Amino acid sequence: MTFASIPSPSQSVWELGPFPLRAYALCIILGVVAAIWVGDRRFQARGGKSGAVADVAVWAIPFGLVGARLYHVITNPELYFAEGREPIRALYVWEGGLGIWGAIALGAVGAYIGCRRHGIKFAPFADALAPGVLLGQAIGRWGNWFNQELFGGPTDSPWGLEIDAAHRPVGYEQVETFHPTFLYESLWSLAGFFVLIWADRRFKLGGGRVVALYVAIYTAGRFWIEGLRIDTAHELLGLRLNQWTSLVLFVAAVALFVWLTRTGRGTRETVVQVDPDDASPTGTTDADAADPGAPASSTDTATERDTDGDAGTEADAPAADEAEARHASDDADGSRS
Repeated sequence: MTFASIPSPSQSVWELGPFPLRAYALCIILGVVAAIWVGDRRFQARGGKSGAVADVAVWAIPFGLVGARLYHVITNPELYFAEGREPIRALYVWEGGLGIWGAIALGAVGAYIGCRRHGIKFAPFADALAPGVLLGQAIGRWGNWFNQELFGGPTDSPWGLEIDAAHRPVGYEQVETFHPTFLYESLWSLAGFFVLIWADRRFKLGGGRVVALYVAIYTAGRFWIEGLRIDTAHELLGLRLNQWTSLVLFVAAVALFVWLTRTGRGTRETVVQVDPDDASPTGTTDADAADPGAPASSTDTATERDTDGDAGTEADAPAADEAEARHASDDADGSRS
């Protein structure tokens, strides 16, 4: 008998006239908004322009949504194409079923296209956005709470999650409380968000290292949380498909982080965005900010000539030389007379 537990919401849809407001969709939307807000602030801090993240998100979000649904349907075809099932329901995104791996993969493709169209370098953009993505995932996971889905095995812990009889899987009809894996993953993602913010500030990460660290942190948590779940999933050698995916991506992310660090390719970028209209690069390195007396790069010099009053003397030099030559000629004529 449990003396405390986490109740599940009694409903996940609210009817607003002819329009249903679904909690699952609302959580996803709030997560996306949070990711864009954090990403925009971080991208500006790196030298990018305000609103650039939202411009790229116009491409990344639809790509990510399609990728998330595709991954879910491809890895769970029996839910939609088995005998007696309705294939059309594969399009019912609002009923739940989005795979984070597909969202990241196709979302990255959309972001890359958006970056190319807006003159933004992809690596610094991705590094700026990564922590916000984890925050968005932490928020989005609460949609599973409203839908009473993707929970873990039975538990008598005070934080056990109450699941209505209609949502309990076969074999667990008499169990009332389960591991709240949605909460575990939400808290893990939130902790990862703060770790990424701290590590980026402390070590001045760049070149994709924030992204690599994001993948490593998320997959490490997802591996053990996935092992707690009891919903039906494809397995290989005793591990669920998502556990294998987490394991492979974790190893790849750690290897990438180490390689970028050792080769020096993971330093902060000098230029993060180029205006397509005037091809004027924006963004400065931390080294430039720390050492104002250091020689300016060709990019920085071009920028300084537009903003620094002293830079105009170079453009005025030919006129000054011509005036001095005329003055010398006048003196020579005066001395001969």
